[in-house]
Amino acid sequence: MADAHFFNDEPFLDHEEGPDLLGHGQYAQHVISLLDRVRAQTETGVLALIGPWGSGKSSVLGKVTRRLQESENGEGWLIAELNPWLYSDLESLTLALFSEIREALPKSERWSEAREKIGGFGQAISPLGKVTALFGLDSEGLVQEVSNRISGDTSASAAKRKAEEALRKAGRPVLVVMDDLDRLTPEELLVVFKLVRLVGHLPGVYYLISFDERTLLDVLQRSELVGNSESRARDFLEKIIQVRLDLPAFRERDADILVDRSLSAVLTSHSLALTPGEQQRLAEAYHRHLQGRLRTPRAIKRFFGQVDATLGQLTGNVDIVDFLIVTFLRTSEPRAYQLLWQHRAELTGTSIDLPSRRDERPEQGIERWRTRLQEAGVAEQHMDSVIGLMGMLFMPIRQALGYGADTQAIALRRGIGSIDYFDRYMVFGIPDDDLPEHTFDTALQQLANGTPGTEADELLLRLRDDTQRITRRIQYKRTAGTPLPAVALLEAAAQQHGHLTAAPQGAFGLLTADFAMSILATDLLTDLAEPDRPAVLKTMADTADGAVLAARTLQRITRRDGSDSPDHTQASATPAWIGEARSGISHEISQHLAPAAHRPADQLTEPERTLLWAWRHTESEVCRTWINQRFDQGWDPLALLAVLLPPDRAPFPVIDSDTLHSLDALIGLDALYSRLGPLLDATAADPDNSPDEHPARILQALREHRGNPQ
Repeated sequence: MADAHFFNDEPFLDHEEGPDLLGHGQYAQHVISLLDRVRAQTETGVLALIGPWGSGKSSVLGKVTRRLQESENGEGWLIAELNPWLYSDLESLTLALFSEIREALPKSERWSEAREKIGGFGQAISPLGKVTALFGLDSEGLVQEVSNRISGDTSASAAKRKAEEALRKAGRPVLVVMDDLDRLTPEELLVVFKLVRLVGHLPGVYYLISFDERTLLDVLQRSELVGNSESRARDFLEKIIQVRLDLPAFRERDADILVDRSLSAVLTSHSLALTPGEQQRLAEAYHRHLQGRLRTPRAIKRFFGQVDATLGQLTGNVDIVDFLIVTFLRTSEPRAYQLLWQHRAELTGTSIDLPSRRDERPEQGIERWRTRLQEAGVAEQHMDSVIGLMGMLFMPIRQALGYGADTQAIALRRGIGSIDYFDRYMVFGIPDDDLPEHTFDTALQQLANGTPGTEADELLLRLRDDTQRITRRIQYKRTAGTPLPAVALLEAAAQQHGHLTAAPQGAFGLLTADFAMSILATDLLTDLAEPDRPAVLKTMADTADGAVLAARTLQRITRRDGSDSPDHTQASATPAWIGEARSGISHEISQHLAPAAHRPADQLTEPERTLLWAWRHTESEVCRTWINQRFDQGWDPLALLAVLLPPDRAPFPVIDSDTLHSLDALIGLDALYSRLGPLLDATAADPDNSPDEHPARILQALREHRGNPQ
């Protein structure tokens, strides 16, 4: 079972030396016995092996011919295999038939006369040009052949009598095997039947042909001889065929066994094993949606052959059940498969829904997909199964079908319904902008061991340039219970924090790289024991950018446990580790801001402004004191506000209630009002007519808030 031979035309998982999974061996023996009975009763005959496309006719024919050829009986059957596809007219096919019969005869002296007479008959009934092609005559030989035909006894009837006498004298039957007659054109099919019933009607020559009856009848009805009449087509076949051999039905049990063996072969080939959860999902997909479409050996072989051919480097990088379903859609419904890419954002839940769809009822969403699938050529009898399979892959369709859906579960299993893994299924590999699971896991292990490597370097580079996806993938592993090097990741996040280049994602670009990094850092810090957290946060704050991340991370955690208070009046309820962490981060921030103390306030850099805002989340009293000391040493309070508050908040006010609370924690409102008192008390100028519009709007907002304290 390790080698299932998916990529050839041989019988599938059904070898002579192995188990007869489909009963083809038993039926082949029945055909051989029937051939012997026919031979005992008539000098020639036509037997037809009939079955649907893909049902195993070629497999049975192969077993019949191999067993006859391997027979030790020296007086047994001789085999001539003829492919009628290769010949388009009666003359060429006739020559080919006699050539194949002649080649099937033994090369011994006993058979020399029979070989000669068969060749003579072929020459006699064929145009000279075809004879030249068959027997390789040169120009001199061709002239001699013309002379022989004129002067000698070379009539077709005489040649046929001599061939018949020779075949009777030889005493061994010849079986001419012709497969897939249903794939011929109407004209070609009639040529074959004329040859079999009339020209090739020779003693000791029998024919075993195979076809799909429904298709063959359709072909015959397109011919001028039969016309558009099924009854005439059947009558015509009955005149040609003496013995009808219907291939035994491919039972549901047979299909299930073959699917099970095929799946086992694929899994073994790629060193995979299904988990209980995967077995349950696959069983649901098969019994609800796939079983009715995998009903012939050819369909099963084709499906698993595609799985085996394209799984490749995706082994361990995708959900195997999702991959099986996607492969089925690609091979059985290729235009429906193309819709997956076309509607990628909708299926992965990453699109901005049109206003008209926000209040859409579930049945409307399903009807929209029915229309799409109909336009993609999905037959009505297959519509429910295709939609059902898509519902197993994609959360929006599953929800529309009325089933529960878990977005995180899809991502945890690396399903196609996750935007982080969708592309892998469509490109049959790991895209250049993605990291294989092995590389990802190796990188995490290197970070945990403190052993630098190319994988860890690659992960950190992606953390900077593809922040949202990498942080999500780390979160997936965290949710799955995979041990993570939290300390190393936090330190790496702090080092990368000021250099993030990933573009915003999500609706309206709300998911920024900075936000994604902050969420990850918060979750990783909570995984650490409380006594270990302060030292890690202080290490993160070694750089200015890291200090910002450390401060924000600490603030998020304190909000979660309710111990966040801007002025820390509730310090008695704050866990000891939080106070220690605040102090450590605050000390690092003060060190990073030391150079700024010697420059005017309006020359603060963007990182320094960000540090000031972050400082308020640690020790706001220390922050207030430091800033007010700068005011005492010459900083202009209004200039500081102008660089701290963005001028482009329109249509929002330059200072809202949240900003006011932040300014209170950062500077202290009373101190701010006091230092700006003369400006606030002065007659307000129209900001729109002021040369310093932004500072003027700040003063106007402060006047309003001072007069209406909240």
